Amino acid sequence: MKKPRPKHNKSKTKVRQGRVLVVTSGKGGVGKTTSTAALGAALAQSGQKVVVIDFDVGLRNLDLVMGAERRVVFDLINVMKGEAKLSQALIRDKRLDTLALLPASQSRDKDSLSEDGVARVITEMRAQFDWVICDSPAGIETGATLAMRHADVAVVVVNPEVSSIRDADRIIGMLDAKTIRAENGQCIDKQLLLTRYDPVRARRGEIMKVEDVLEILSIPLLGIIPESGEVLRSSNVGAPVTLGCPASAPAQAYLEAARRLNGERTVVTQSNKPRLLQRLFTRRAA
Repeated sequence: MKKPRPKHNKSKTKVRQGRVLVVTSGKGGVGKTTSTAALGAALAQSGQKVVVIDFDVGLRNLDLVMGAERRVVFDLINVMKGEAKLSQALIRDKRLDTLALLPASQSRDKDSLSEDGVARVITEMRAQFDWVICDSPAGIETGATLAMRHADVAVVVVNPEVSSIRDADRIIGMLDAKTIRAENGQCIDKQLLLTRYDPVRARRGEIMKVEDVLEILSIPLLGIIPESGEVLRSSNVGAPVTLGCPASAPAQAYLEAARRLNGERTVVTQSNKPRLLQRLFTRRAA
């Protein structure tokens, strides 16, 4: 009598489904690209696989901030048009093996972007990475709308200035209307990142206070990035501030923001202690 064959439990292979995050604002010069690089590096430092995508076709600055400008061979448009494979265009970070960059094209314009092409690239990346971070160009045209199109999470970057707040309010409206999640009746997770903040200037009334910004925009606060020269210095040497100046106040603020993106519930604090120490040191030197 033949023994019945043992039944093998076929375990289903879990398919990776990464989250898509768009870093957006509407206004230029508020720190979208530096924030994309810093948040991407911070998430990668926690051991997650992260890719950052530059959607600013025609300009391309994310590769400079990441220190990868000399390693660009293929770009987002090449992948969209089938001129290169994603694996050929991705630039792996030399400092973090869990971080990669897909650069924008400098030789094409924003009309080269297509909804179908972006959808294919995002779908492929979702299957390979835990986080797909889209660095949106300024404005509300094609590049910006396609950068946010597939987002699950939006980080709205603002400076504590009226013009920045007004443009951010417009972007929040677009996130609630022009994303796939919005069209399917779902809410997109929107969080506020306040950059270049100086509590001393806020108390003097020179810039808007945190509570005033929150009252106008009415979205949760992800983090407060203090005004600091370390962000610019790190960008100029091709390093996200979380890697270039890891002990600085901005780096710590970005690292905390990354932990909140991962679900940690911590209180956002305003700390200008490093700035005070710097001023004291400068006075002594003088």
